[in-house]
Amino acid sequence: MGSFLFLPHHILAMGEASKFTFAQLEYSGGNWNPRPHVGKRLMWELTKRTSVEARIDTVIFRADDVKIFEYPFLYMSGDQEFPPFSEKEMSNLKLYLEFGGTLLIDDCLGKSDFGFDKSIRREIKRLFPDKLLEKLPKDHTIFKSFYLLNQAYGRTIEKSYLEGITIENRAAIIYSQNDLGGAWAKDPLGSWEYQVIPGGETQRSMAFRLGINIIMYALTGDYKQDQVHLPFILKRQM
Repeated sequence: MGSFLFLPHHILAMGEASKFTFAQLEYSGGNWNPRPHVGKRLMWELTKRTSVEARIDTVIFRADDVKIFEYPFLYMSGDQEFPPFSEKEMSNLKLYLEFGGTLLIDDCLGKSDFGFDKSIRREIKRLFPDKLLEKLPKDHTIFKSFYLLNQAYGRTIEKSYLEGITIENRAAIIYSQNDLGGAWAKDPLGSWEYQVIPGGETQRSMAFRLGINIIMYALTGDYKQDQVHLPFILKRQM
């Protein structure tokens, strides 16, 4: 993508640089990449199901890298506790979020107040001490940005909702504790890496829909809050 902050995807330069890219955060300690193949499969589904052109390969950055400002969407995952981010990582990531970036955090373990979740809540409090992670309501734009959904999904359903940090009516941080990546991941031979419970393949399909919705939300913001889009969304469910 271009170097200007988060321009709408279709007005950037043509070619490979204009394609949506799955950007992932690397961090010290813990386990920053428990689902190594999630980006490729989700990008394949994104290009198949939508008009968005996407690069298949994932790019990886640390939070203090200024290159994150070239991407409207960042994915962060884990299943273990990790040490605090550096002050430089904190300040860079906060600026990224305040300037329109979207961070999807994917807890692959799903245990509240333990391990990854404990670390994430600590770091979010450092980022935005005056804000709280709050449940995103069922009528939030994320649940209707492309597909019409009524709850959160993933490899598991530890929580039927997403949480988020809102900046100027925009969910800048989206937090899932349902292991979305576990539902998306295929191994190099093309087999699903993890079983999806309790809903099996139907639940996996919904997890892909949620992932696509989150990306479309990151690209387009809240413009689909307008109910004029509802008939088209309903038609897509057929």
